Amino acid sequence: MSRPALYRLSLLTGMLFALSASAEMPRMELSAGFHRIEAEVAANQENRALGLMHRKSMGSNQGMLFVFPVAARHCMWMRNTLIPLAVAFLDDEGRIINVEEMKPQTENNHCAAAPARFALEMNKGWFAAKGIQNGMRIGGVEKSPGAKSVATMVC
Repeated sequence: MSRPALYRLSLLTGMLFALSASAEMPRMELSAGFHRIEAEVAANQENRALGLMHRKSMGSNQGMLFVFPVAARHCMWMRNTLIPLAVAFLDDEGRIINVEEMKPQTENNHCAAAPARFALEMNKGWFAAKGIQNGMRIGGVEKSPGAKSVATMVC
């Protein structure tokens, strides 16, 4: 193999390793009433951009918590996402602002109805099936990585 080909191969291998390492997201336990949720946490821009893309399935009580640096009317879409999802937008205290059902592989915007600090994606229909509604609180979000960064900067 020529030197340029070896260089390209090692560069590609390094990029793939970095991508797979960055795809590892912390996990934490959340609660919705007496329902336990095992959530991956997307607390930085790279992980929020990747989200649940390219996954073929997700466990029934598993989800992904998106932690945003500031509360705003954040929007989600389903580009390259293969499974149908529901997203609950949450305020600073973890209270549900609104829940949106999302179809796979679409680019429609699903937005928070008011400034949201978090978004919790679960399998489609999960919130409705559990009776989880607007105004209810998702417990544990305050312990997520990145949740205190804004409070620290404001003080």
